[in-house]
Amino acid sequence: MAKVINYKNYRKLYSDSKLWSKIVKVAKIAGIKVIYAALLLYYVSCDPKVSVKDKAKIYGVLGYFILPVDLIPDAMPMVGYGDDLTALLWALHAVWSNVTPEMESKAKIRLQEWFGTINNDEMNRLLE
Repeated sequence: MAKVINYKNYRKLYSDSKLWSKIVKVAKIAGIKVIYAALLLYYVSCDPKVSVKDKAKIYGVLGYFILPVDLIPDAMPMVGYGDDLTALLWALHAVWSNVTPEMESKAKIRLQEWFGTINNDEMNRLLE
């Protein structure tokens, strides 16, 4: 039986500086999909029109992503960021109505800076 994670416990771990530090540190290892989901959530959290409830979900999941020790250790090759991606996608789905084309564009521009050419179709499939 899978353990249910209470993301509320991780909200206190979130900060912008910790998120950026984590992304820079693990971008190549975690992969483009994990980073894209994290960036989209970050940009949604910056929008003053987003509800406190949605921001709480985002901060909880981004706090979980920042935490070096989680359900599946990040250092495990191939699967280490699987739980992070699952959590990020759960939150992204929960707050999707707040994602704007401008946010998607900002995230993709940042990905191109870090990863070079990106496959837009692959990024769009991630969000379906």
